[in-house]
Amino acid sequence: MKILAIEKEVAGVTDEDYGPHLKAEAARAWELYQAGVLRELYFRADETSAVLVLECGGVEEAHEALKTLPLVREGLIAFEVIPLVPYPGFGRLFSEGS
Repeated sequence: MKILAIEKEVAGVTDEDYGPHLKAEAARAWELYQAGVLRELYFRADETSAVLVLECGGVEEAHEALKTLPLVREGLIAFEVIPLVPYPGFGRLFSEGS
């Protein structure tokens, strides 16, 4: 299942709080990417927050994977986790009676 994870702001966290964890964060993201869990990783163009696309068995598995990221583990970032399903509308192009 594709899962969209959008970073949410955590109150009281400063830019300096992230610094000691950023190398470990990148390393763990790489491990999740290599494992096929983290499929895509972006930063939003309009603000500094991450947008991830994961491939997991479900929402709970996505939460478990995200909890292994150092910034999540340290309480510096959180994610809104959104399960996705394929768009079904293209079937209308090829169905009878359209």
